[in-house]
Amino acid sequence: MPSSAALFLMLAAAGGGETIVLNRDSLQPYQAASHGVEPGGNAQGFAYSIALPEGRYRVTVRLGDRTRAGDTTVKAEARRLMLRSVRTRKGEEVERRFLVDVRTPALPPPPLTAPGGDRVRIDGRDAQEFTWDDKLTLEFLGQPAVRSIRVEPVTAPAIFLAGDSTVTDQYAEPAASWGQMLPALLDDRIVVANHAKSGETLKSFLTSLRFDKLLSAMRPGDWLFIQFGHNDQKQQWPQTWVAPDSTYPAYLRADIAEARRRGAHPVLVTSPERRNFDAQGKIIDTLSDYAAAVRKVAAEDGVPLIDLNADSRAIYEALGPDVAPAAFNDGGKDKTHHNNYGAWLLASAVAQRIRDTIPALAPHVSAGAFAPAKPPTAAQVAIVPSLIHSDQRPAGN
Repeated sequence: MPSSAALFLMLAAAGGGETIVLNRDSLQPYQAASHGVEPGGNAQGFAYSIALPEGRYRVTVRLGDRTRAGDTTVKAEARRLMLRSVRTRKGEEVERRFLVDVRTPALPPPPLTAPGGDRVRIDGRDAQEFTWDDKLTLEFLGQPAVRSIRVEPVTAPAIFLAGDSTVTDQYAEPAASWGQMLPALLDDRIVVANHAKSGETLKSFLTSLRFDKLLSAMRPGDWLFIQFGHNDQKQQWPQTWVAPDSTYPAYLRADIAEARRRGAHPVLVTSPERRNFDAQGKIIDTLSDYAAAVRKVAAEDGVPLIDLNADSRAIYEALGPDVAPAAFNDGGKDKTHHNNYGAWLLASAVAQRIRDTIPALAPHVSAGAFAPAKPPTAAQVAIVPSLIHSDQRPAGN
């Protein structure tokens, strides 16, 4: 629980302003259509939820404590990293702001005679997350010292993420993906709306109505980052397999066209490689055909390219076969999915590519320069783990 004398929650909801004052000694469990503490908290962390309608919000937190030093990490919804290790001295108070996307599975229902659905097809794991509900959930971790929270609707551009398990907001430790680290590397004038899902392909992202959901929230001036490939290449998945020289680029171009029709800006991202080393310490290609197809579509269609395939290879080879497993899920047994450290490295590569190749987005990158061939160590990154843990691996490989 927060150690400050009182926790003030100042909520400016879409329907009008409201102020709620909460005393740390009488914090109540979360109740539907209200606010409160989620189960499972302890001295090293707690989750606080606020009932909110779907939308984009600015969150302002005042951190610090009159009686002790603090070291506060803040994550939102399904472990989206917002603030990493904000240190405060005894008696010091600081203010930090970030933007967060809140959504539910609901879709505008199609006409009675039209095909489609009125909800995203979420599964049991989705239902365990704090993402697909009618509230904003914030995790305060480490040595949290929280004095106040303010939440208010905001009009700001969004970066929508469409992708698979290497992009999604992984709901439980120790797995993590670059998409859920990206918000901490950007400023407080842009929101990351991560719609990626473990196991998804270009085709299944359509049939699950996840792309419909994304498009329903898209506004002119927004951005759409598209990264698929790990699962699309699986010929043993006959309903969703796409060929790198024909159907894969065709589906990419359809997504690009949908974004552009709505006044949004598409960006293509090549899939990060799997961690397979050869005898010379070089990464073995498993996605080269699909990465090449993405590069070709980006060049031919005038779409910005983030070459995460190349950057991931550089990162893993710089770490080497002995150290690289420390960046991966399940103690390194998983060669596809990352932990917090690996996800931070890939997100840093994405942020650097934004800075280098997308002038309109570059001013939003608040992180320092990143060189994939010279990645920081795990100790230098050190992200506080969330409260939820699971030994179930993400779908896909």
